[in-house]
Amino acid sequence: MENSNHFGKVYLIGAGPGDPGLLTVRGKSILEKADVVVYDRLVSPGVLSLCSPRAKMVDVGKMPTHHKMKQSEINKLLVKFAVEMPGSIVARLKGGDPFVFGRGGEEALELVDAGVEFEVVPGVTSAIAVPAYAGIPVSHRGIATSFHIITGHEKEKSVVDPIAALQGDCHSGAEGDRIQCNLSLDFENLAKCQGTLIFLMGIANMDFIAHRLIECGKDPKTPLAFIEKGTTPNQRTVMATLETAGETIVRENVTAPAITIMGGVVELGKTLAWKKNLPLSGKRLVVTRAAKQSSGITARLTALGAEVIETPMIETRSLEKPQTVCHPERSTVGAESKDPGLQGSVDFKSLANYDILAFTSTNGVECFFKQLFAAGYDVRVLAGKKIASVGKITEKKLLEYGIRCDYVPEDHTGEGLGLLLRDVVNKHDRVFLSPFDKLRVNSGRSSESNDLVESRILLLQGNLADDTLLKLLPKATRWTVYETLPVAELPDWKREAIVSADAVVFASTSAVENFVKLTPQSAEGTISRLTPHTSFCIGRITESAASKYGFETVTSDETTMDSLVKKIVEYYTTSSNH
Repeated sequence: MENSNHFGKVYLIGAGPGDPGLLTVRGKSILEKADVVVYDRLVSPGVLSLCSPRAKMVDVGKMPTHHKMKQSEINKLLVKFAVEMPGSIVARLKGGDPFVFGRGGEEALELVDAGVEFEVVPGVTSAIAVPAYAGIPVSHRGIATSFHIITGHEKEKSVVDPIAALQGDCHSGAEGDRIQCNLSLDFENLAKCQGTLIFLMGIANMDFIAHRLIECGKDPKTPLAFIEKGTTPNQRTVMATLETAGETIVRENVTAPAITIMGGVVELGKTLAWKKNLPLSGKRLVVTRAAKQSSGITARLTALGAEVIETPMIETRSLEKPQTVCHPERSTVGAESKDPGLQGSVDFKSLANYDILAFTSTNGVECFFKQLFAAGYDVRVLAGKKIASVGKITEKKLLEYGIRCDYVPEDHTGEGLGLLLRDVVNKHDRVFLSPFDKLRVNSGRSSESNDLVESRILLLQGNLADDTLLKLLPKATRWTVYETLPVAELPDWKREAIVSADAVVFASTSAVENFVKLTPQSAEGTISRLTPHTSFCIGRITESAASKYGFETVTSDETTMDSLVKKIVEYYTTSSNH
């Protein structure tokens, strides 16, 4: 059947073994724009978090009855989405590589028969990546000059010989599959192989496999390693030998997903195991920052060994034009007044009325300049004005636009900024006054100097900003340059990931409030034991909000990402918190 341009296109994407950093650039670019993502149970939350928030997420690892969807049903589902959604991008996300025991070939053949266009996006196979994360090279000069990838789990048999089952010549497959018999591997040649043997999906069968290899002449002392949940925070390596394989699996409770690697290279894992030495290895952290702001801290935490689940709690949107908000006590000013504190949209020409511009967030910086440039202005309109920032993060963002700050409080909070600017006003710093205003002050009206200076302060904030600054500077004007919207819901896979996380990272009170609202385990204003009980916070205000809901809080010394990451590492490198 010929391909139809009226169908959607299906991408068979290898998700890699778990660590989202191992997803290919090609795979990531497709997931970011996919309309539908059909994913397996073993695809990690970190990879799923890279999908478009608008995508329809379909878990084919389990049905509502909690039984795994049959492969034939998955094949038909891919065709169904492509046919019913013309022009769409359908991503079939599979663990590891689609064509390495991933049954991607079966899915591709079904698409060909249906005339649906498809593309294969290779993934990093667990056969290589997982041993590498355990410090085991699959080949090494003088030890192994080849490696062989073998399936330890074959297609279900329609009939099971009960006598063979009793004799142990059968095995139960992983994830609840039916009992199978007569694993059709070439044990004679495998036993003679001098290279590294790597078995995928074979934990349930490994006692049988080990005995057969020994029977065929392989050295019972051959080093062997089971690596559970490779490249994820729960990765675990269990060492054994061929003759102790079965008893080790039982004693150490080795469970799927896991791979088995045999050969002399296994011994290198005792020396080269690098991942377990990372300070945040084995930790899953939920980062609640807005999507466009989370990449920096995600990269830092990932490099230190953590698995990061990006779970934005708020979304920010730049307004088309700034909106003016004044202190409640001034809201009765008449519409005919030229007071710059009136409610309503503003014109950037009114920037001439202000001498101090105060930014309280990176969002405020980005949205202000976006609006400024869209209105046909550039940074030259800020010439001669003093710039204030609430903290170092916002100060750094201003520097990206070529703007250096004149005022940054030591206490990186709204209160700290307000007190600093009020102190500036109280010093009668007349450099901020116009020649006409200076004349008024010099002519004996100095009692008005504070008000004159304060009225020339402009606050650039979001719609959810509290009145802390306006209460400290009641004559100042606030422009709302962006609005903050809470995320309405979380997908099921993300809820499951949150429940199993070690901690959650908060950077704002709004993130705390919405997290509690969207977390199903929260009840009666407190956090249940199932939710991460530990929280890492930026700033005292955020810490206070998290404490109110029962979180154990750990707060950064400074309101910077570097300080927060340092505090997280300190917390987990103390013996009591491992």
